[in-house]
Amino acid sequence: MSAPSRPMRLAAIDLGTNSFHMIIVELLPDMSFLTIDRAKEMIRIGDGSITTKTLTEEAMAQGIETLTRFRKLAEQRGVEPHHIIAFATSAIREAKNGGAYMEAVAEKVGIRACIISGDEEARLIYLAIRRAIDVGKRKAFMIDVGGGSVEMMIGDGEKLYLAESKKLGVARMRERFVKSDPISETERAELERFFIEQITPFATRAKSIGYDMAIASSGTAENIASMIFLQENGQEFESLNGNAFSRKSFQKLCERLLPMKSSERRTIAGLDPKRADLIIPGLVLFDVVFRLFNLKEIVISSFALREGMVIDYLSKHIEEFRLINAIPDVRRRSVIELARRCHWDEVRSTHIANLALQIFDELQTLHGLTARERELLEYASLLHNIGYFISPSGHHKHSQYIIMNGELRGFSNDEIQTMAHIARYHRKSPPKPEHETFQALSSKQKQVVRYCAAILRIANALDRTHRQNVRHVRAKISPKKIELRLSILSDAEIEIWAVHRVKDMFEDVFKRVLAVSIEEVAD
Repeated sequence: MSAPSRPMRLAAIDLGTNSFHMIIVELLPDMSFLTIDRAKEMIRIGDGSITTKTLTEEAMAQGIETLTRFRKLAEQRGVEPHHIIAFATSAIREAKNGGAYMEAVAEKVGIRACIISGDEEARLIYLAIRRAIDVGKRKAFMIDVGGGSVEMMIGDGEKLYLAESKKLGVARMRERFVKSDPISETERAELERFFIEQITPFATRAKSIGYDMAIASSGTAENIASMIFLQENGQEFESLNGNAFSRKSFQKLCERLLPMKSSERRTIAGLDPKRADLIIPGLVLFDVVFRLFNLKEIVISSFALREGMVIDYLSKHIEEFRLINAIPDVRRRSVIELARRCHWDEVRSTHIANLALQIFDELQTLHGLTARERELLEYASLLHNIGYFISPSGHHKHSQYIIMNGELRGFSNDEIQTMAHIARYHRKSPPKPEHETFQALSSKQKQVVRYCAAILRIANALDRTHRQNVRHVRAKISPKKIELRLSILSDAEIEIWAVHRVKDMFEDVFKRVLAVSIEEVAD
């Protein structure tokens, strides 16, 4: 029988330069989502690779170990494997062995991670920020500071006007410019000059478009905001999202942290100790940003790349998720999804399935099959004509192939084989000794296929005209005869003729002569 339904859930994994971060979300009926779990590991896979362009064996092994744990958590939280999405960013996309690492992740973890471009990263972050902050018609300057890259965007609630990804991430900048602890004046000046040189062209274009506010996302910005809010209020906000820190408050934080050694910064409330060294280029970057963009304050978005991945994925699979809401049962939904991929005739297939189930129920005392076989008959009936997607000629064989290879979820291999063979024998010859796949079935499966395929042949014939003329079927059973009594809408001469043309298998299986009569003409 079908497994009980549960809410639709997705997992999005960001394979960043500093950390691997996963969110697990539950899809709500209005196609929004609720984050129900998070997991994060500071892998720092970009350490050293920013210069060498090669991921280290140690970092890659740690990453695989983390992703294996992430997958296990996601599945235990109700996420189906094909709904785990993973994107790799700056460090991996620049590494010479990044592609090979993604292949290793697919082989060892079973997650197919995609390396995305900086432009795509910016687009996804924009989608996330737009959802987290009510921008409306205002244009916003948006910035996301990662380990390897910084994404900058200008956008409003409907449109992305400008986007650019720059290789200015805090891990990259620390590796290149920060050699002293604490950072020296010379290093800070060099870092500032580099930021100004790299960001000024974007700032110039941004000012020509115009913007009314500034929004920042990701760990560096959130850590800065947490330290400021704790410094000013003595306590953290329950949620950083939508809260802003001013330029004045930021300057006070810079004056406090920049002269400190890394060991001292690790004790600062609101700062993740693992970011104690990375926060320095982050502070210098935001100092430059405040000046170049003439900002008075920066609003924090708690949504970033991971949420953007979810939003984008949902938009591309909206019909699938609507189907999930409409059909919670995974087995039935999987059947309907496969049928729709093959552009099925839904009305006719559903009608034939209903007729097949009526005949199945009427003949229960003869075949002795259970509710489980009844379910398989229904699904095979819904799918019996999907072979038309390949070719009308031999479509029953094509249907068998598609069902066997259609990645139906929630079924055992034996159940899939049974459904495929029921569909295969809905027309043309019945099972023969030379049919190898049929002969490979167990004796129980063969019995189920014979009974159900025989029933499906009759149900299919009862809609020979494709007009759903036969509404109900009742059966009168005697020792030598089965009489199907039809309730019809209008003349059923063609349907009765069609039944007599295909009744041989039915009569052979049920060991009785088949007759058809009209019981009533329905209103």
